[in-house]
Amino acid sequence: MENQPAPPPRGAPAPQTSPLLAAAGFRHAFFTRQGGVSRPPWDTLSFAVSVGDDPASVHENLARAARALGVPAARLYMLSQVHGTASRALTGAEDRDEVVRSSGDITLSLTPGVACGVRSADCVPVLLADRASGAVAAIHSGWRGTVAGAAAAGVAALRALTGHRGDLLAAIGPHIEACCFEVGEDVAASLASCSTAGATAVIAGEGRPHVDLRRIVRAQLEAAGIEGKLIEDVAGCTVCDVERYHSFRRDGARSGRLLSAIVAGAAG
Repeated sequence: MENQPAPPPRGAPAPQTSPLLAAAGFRHAFFTRQGGVSRPPWDTLSFAVSVGDDPASVHENLARAARALGVPAARLYMLSQVHGTASRALTGAEDRDEVVRSSGDITLSLTPGVACGVRSADCVPVLLADRASGAVAAIHSGWRGTVAGAAAAGVAALRALTGHRGDLLAAIGPHIEACCFEVGEDVAASLASCSTAGATAVIAGEGRPHVDLRRIVRAQLEAAGIEGKLIEDVAGCTVCDVERYHSFRRDGARSGRLLSAIVAGAAG
């Protein structure tokens, strides 16, 4: 079925947004699974061919996301994510297909009109914006990336790009919340040791521990110098809410991929 032509359009994407980023003038979106053309099990707004989705459907979904962000599709970038801390700064002159073949978990740009994106299916997406320069970054922080400090690496990369500490805002998007993020004792211990949140991010009880990734990533952003009041939580559990989100934990490998993206250039 996945090799059949994409079905007719089913409406526009219905993304979530951060009022904090929007008030600062930054176009951005935490896209849900709604408003695309992909067929089951990737229905309907999915952004990865590698999980088995029809390339024509993914191409159309990317075009819809670009329109929602107000940028040309060729300027909506993402990388092949590897659960690390490598970043790539973009100018808008790069070929999108070449960029997506390169590895990394952080996209960033100082060029107005460039959209920096990350894909997820339970991992934590973080969008950063610098009100001083208009520079932006998108960060993919799964549990391994969280242990490695992906959020702090994104902040450092953005500051290196602009040459100053900036006036940073952050939004933490929907992901697998503590209610569903059950892990082994070894993973819980690693996550408890990677931020100032410490053991408070680990919820013990009957059975295996649960971990609050949102609390950990927020603590990492604060430790990197972003005030707590300048970090916004965009709520949503990707596992619990089947209507709005794709989830690897819930649906397995043949699940869709969400997109979170932010456009550079709001300064001034």
